[in-house]
Amino acid sequence: MRAQFVLSEIGVGLRRNLTMTFAVIVSVALSLALFGGALLMREQVSAMKDFWYDKVNVSLYLCNKNDAQTGGQCSKGAVTAEQREQIRSDLEDMAIVEKVHHETADEAYKHYREQYSDTAIATVITPDQMPESFRVKLKDPEKYKVVATAFAGRDGVQSVQDQRSILENLFNMMRGMNVAALFVMGLMLVIALMLIVNTVRVSAFSRRRETGIMRLVGASSFYIQMPFIMEAAFAGLLGGLVACVMLLVGRYFLIDGGLALSEKMPLVNFIGWDAVIAVLPLVLVIGLLMPSMAAFIALRKYLKV
Repeated sequence: MRAQFVLSEIGVGLRRNLTMTFAVIVSVALSLALFGGALLMREQVSAMKDFWYDKVNVSLYLCNKNDAQTGGQCSKGAVTAEQREQIRSDLEDMAIVEKVHHETADEAYKHYREQYSDTAIATVITPDQMPESFRVKLKDPEKYKVVATAFAGRDGVQSVQDQRSILENLFNMMRGMNVAALFVMGLMLVIALMLIVNTVRVSAFSRRRETGIMRLVGASSFYIQMPFIMEAAFAGLLGGLVACVMLLVGRYFLIDGGLALSEKMPLVNFIGWDAVIAVLPLVLVIGLLMPSMAAFIALRKYLKV
């Protein structure tokens, strides 16, 4: 096979179908950028779960004298010293508990003032209104229900709260965004494949005279089909490169510059550049192979050799 001939045919095909080739590049770029973004979103959710689940606690809020006035779970009055020590002892005896920290009402008030000092309600809250609590670090955060079952409804215990449940709402939202991105990616992928098939079809029809001559002189099927396949591969590769640039720019804009989420949300463990770079080869490979396979299948139908 003469490489010069194949390359010249590729150039001819790209010039003849410039508009459709551009549409293929844009469609492939958008679909692959969404695909890469979905992979990175899943990686971000996983990183955040690993980071936060290791830090979340189960909080046992104890009754105080103000709770006793409202009735309900604390209708028997504020937690007694004996009840407090018994709760601590039972928590420390549980095999799933790694560490127990007692936070007094004064400490809770201090932390509240540090976090909400700018709000109006912070000026009227007093230390005696803040509940004391036990902050329990579990060896396995998934075992929260064991603690909740053992202490919910117990005398002196106002409520049992799993901080992980607060994070689950965030993670579920991010998973929903991931599914939406995958859906849009699938739609764009279908559009890109249809454009590739139509581009190959038009290109094959416009060059039917040349392919007919090549058949007469004994050219092989692979030799005739190769320029068409490489045209699609070239367009797909360009789309993959554009998608890689979009992912790199997107990561920089969202996390480092522009929105600067890493500065505005310092407690969030954002994915690093290594995670983005690890996705790029996969994006390029798919960008190269997907149009090539689509062109090969289309040629079997529209270019009988």
